[in-house]
Amino acid sequence: MSPRRSNPRTRSTLVDIAAGLLADEGPDALSARRIAAEAGSSTMAVYTNFGGMSGLVRQMVYEGFARMEAYFSHVLHTDDPVADMTLFGRAYRHNALTNPHLYAVMFGGASLAGFSLTAEDRQYGRFTLSTIVECATRCVTAGRFRVGDAELVAHQLWTAIHGLVTLELGEYLIDPWNADVVFEAQLTGLMVGLGDTVESATRSVTSSLGRFKEEVEDVRPLIPAQDDPEDG
Repeated sequence: MSPRRSNPRTRSTLVDIAAGLLADEGPDALSARRIAAEAGSSTMAVYTNFGGMSGLVRQMVYEGFARMEAYFSHVLHTDDPVADMTLFGRAYRHNALTNPHLYAVMFGGASLAGFSLTAEDRQYGRFTLSTIVECATRCVTAGRFRVGDAELVAHQLWTAIHGLVTLELGEYLIDPWNADVVFEAQLTGLMVGLGDTVESATRSVTSSLGRFKEEVEDVRPLIPAQDDPEDG
């Protein structure tokens, strides 16, 4: 048997390839052999890194949320919690547009090739909601949002932004009401609906747009991964 050579591709690369195949061609395309061929490696890479196909599919979900959490972690806490909140919304949308294949897998928009998410898997995704709950609490404390359940507020914001992003990825929005126009109006409307004034909400939304590039857009949240030691 010839010596195995090291493969510089990482677990994240394998995950991206698998998610792309799943989204573009469906679950029938998702096999260790096909993924290995796309990655230029042997099928052993899948088993070495993930323990098999079920582990790889689970890792797609985990990595999708990990990348989103990495964007969230770069949003600064400022004395304008509503601007912080709208920047989380921008980070959520940016993650979806940057990683559309993973986004589809994270929320069940793509068939998981016979693999079902467990309650533990979903809890991994729900963990990211805690960041929004904390920010919602700060908005209430600052008197910007009306007093209420911060977890309910976080759920309202998540479902609203998720709905817009899903329509955007599906290319259902029609000019002149394109995604950018609708998104900016949505951010202001959501903040006002939660108790902020139009003037304050508009100012905060504008502020978050100015912060977006430095705090979110320029971030490269690649998850550390080991090089595959078993490729041929």
